[in-house]
Amino acid sequence: MKDPETTTVFAGLDGRTDSKLPEWYAERHGGPEPVSFSKAVRNLPQAIDTAVAYRNPFTDEWVKTNRFNALVEPSRLQAEANDNQEIDSLFHIPTDSYAIINPVDVYGPLEEVLREETIDGTPLGDVMFGEIRRYRGGGEVHMDIMFDGLEVRLPGRSDPITMGVTSGYDFFGEHAVYVEGFAQDGYCSNTMRSLTDKEVIKHVGDVRNFRTWWEELLAQVELVADDLFEFIRDAQDIELDFSELPFTVTEFYTLLGFPDYLAERAAGDAEANAMSPFEIDMWTLHSGATYALTHFFQGKEGASLDQYVRIANDILFNPEGTIERVEQAYEEQLEADSDDGSQASLAGERALASIERVSDDLQEKVDQFEEREDTLRERFQDAMA
Repeated sequence: MKDPETTTVFAGLDGRTDSKLPEWYAERHGGPEPVSFSKAVRNLPQAIDTAVAYRNPFTDEWVKTNRFNALVEPSRLQAEANDNQEIDSLFHIPTDSYAIINPVDVYGPLEEVLREETIDGTPLGDVMFGEIRRYRGGGEVHMDIMFDGLEVRLPGRSDPITMGVTSGYDFFGEHAVYVEGFAQDGYCSNTMRSLTDKEVIKHVGDVRNFRTWWEELLAQVELVADDLFEFIRDAQDIELDFSELPFTVTEFYTLLGFPDYLAERAAGDAEANAMSPFEIDMWTLHSGATYALTHFFQGKEGASLDQYVRIANDILFNPEGTIERVEQAYEEQLEADSDDGSQASLAGERALASIERVSDDLQEKVDQFEEREDTLRERFQDAMA
């Protein structure tokens, strides 16, 4: 991903908690001592609105308009008033239907919930940690919030997969705030996004009760933590034998829709971590995809990343859909490359038949995924009711 302008690492809810970063996270995020979450949030830029005028080129006069207001950072306005020309206070000029939501409006209610919700008898605020990333002068913010102890541990690994949420907002009219389930694999620092449905609040209309919102979302994350181990274990039992398939591991990712540079990185990681570079299970293929997205994605956080996250998550949570997508893409590729020669047509039919055999062989195991996913969705609905 594109490097943020600034990054803040935090541990613990506020100054009353003596929280530290987990060892695996501290090793990868060396630098200044982490601050508390409350302090980090209150150090984020704020937004207020102020009147806008336009210049009449014929009279050289400025005319005030009530249809728009400028979104500006108040402390930077003061710096500008003191002749600091290097400061830019302007974020955006929206219409008068725009609703400002500042970071404390969103994350202040979260602080209340984290003081009350517990894990093994310990308030979540005592075990929270993560980082906050700023872009576009602080007008766009993304953050990872994790909870030490809310985790999945895989056999043979010393570091856990730690659960939490990723959240963010901007002042530019795209989304006022979003949040979704998230996890980070301490073994390899890969991030797993979109583990729950993404909840988004726009910049228009009434702002809902954020406290209730956070309570429901954290309940969803705990449900995912309960089931994630089972999904991973089942995915480890589903192997693709690439010696029997008409495409390489790299081509597997490109057929799914990854650009070439990500497909190559994903395939390299999957092959390196598999017992055999030809027989690779779906968990390892998923891990290869998240490795590429975490460490080599060249776009921005947000919609451009989300489309590839969905593809990666389907490898783990929807293996049948993944094979169907590969089969369809391969068939379209054959049609595009076909020169109507009988030999090429015969080879293509044989290749498609080999993919279909893989799909048939997986069907029994795939049924387990569908049952588990349906159960998880029902529990999500109960949690949000």
